[in-house]
Amino acid sequence: MAQRRTAWTRLTTPFANIPASTATTLALAMWVVVIGGWALLSYGRVVPNMFLPTPGTVLQTTYRMSLDGSLFYHTLTSAKVVILGFIVSSVIAVPLGLWMGTYRAVQAPLEPLVNFIRYLPVTSFVPLFILWIGIGIEQRIAVIFFGTFFQQLVMISDCARSVSRDLVNASYTLGTRRSEAVWHVIFPAALPAILDTLRVTMGWAWTYLVVAELVAASSGLGYISLKAMRGFQVDVIFMAIAAIGLLGLITDTAFRIIRARVAPWAA
Repeated sequence: MAQRRTAWTRLTTPFANIPASTATTLALAMWVVVIGGWALLSYGRVVPNMFLPTPGTVLQTTYRMSLDGSLFYHTLTSAKVVILGFIVSSVIAVPLGLWMGTYRAVQAPLEPLVNFIRYLPVTSFVPLFILWIGIGIEQRIAVIFFGTFFQQLVMISDCARSVSRDLVNASYTLGTRRSEAVWHVIFPAALPAILDTLRVTMGWAWTYLVVAELVAASSGLGYISLKAMRGFQVDVIFMAIAAIGLLGLITDTAFRIIRARVAPWAA
C-alpha cells in the first residue's frame, strides 16, 4: 500500500521523476488507445472505409509500396528536402540569432522586419518561388527554409537574450574580451535552449513538407498524398502521413540525444 501511495504521489507531483518502466507503459498505453480507437471506428464501420481505412489496409499498402521500392524512394526524396532546407536555415539562423539577441545594434534594424515576415503565409510564396527558382528541388528547399528560418531567428535571439548578465559580467572580470563573449560565454550558456529551438523548428520543417511538394513536384510523400487524394486512395494518404510522423519522431529523438550528449549540464 505504501509503495502504491509513493507511485501515485510521483505521478501527481509537478516535475517529479517517474521510473522509466512507468513512462514506457504510459506511452504504450496511449498508442493502444489511439490505434484501438482507429480500429474500432474503421472495422466497426462507424466511419466508411472511403474516409477512414482500416489499420490492416494501411499496413498492406505500406508493405506493397515497400516491396516495389516506391515508398523508400519518396521517403528519401522528402527527407532530403527537409534536411537540406533545415540545415541551410539553421546555419544562418544560429549565428545571426545570437548576434540579434546580444547586440542592440543588430536587433534594432532586424527585429521589426523579421517579426513582419514570420507572420506571412508560406503557401502564398510558393508561386513566387516557382517563378524565381523553378520547379526543381531548390524550390522545395526554399519553402522549408522560408517556413523555419524567421521562426528560428526570433527564438534563438530570445535564447541569447535570456543568458544571465551576471555570467557575462563575470567573464569580463576573468579577462574575456567583449568580442569573444558571444561565442565563448553566451553561446555555451544558451546552447541547451538553442538545441531545443532547433528540435521544435525541425517539427515545423516536416509540416511544411506537404506544402513544398503540393505544387510542381514529381516525388516525395507530399506528392503521393496529393496524387492519392485525386484517386480517393485514402490508405496511401494515411501511409504518407504516418511516414512523415515517424520521420519527425526520429529527428526529434535525435535532437534529444544530441542535447543530452552536447549539453549534459542542462538535464
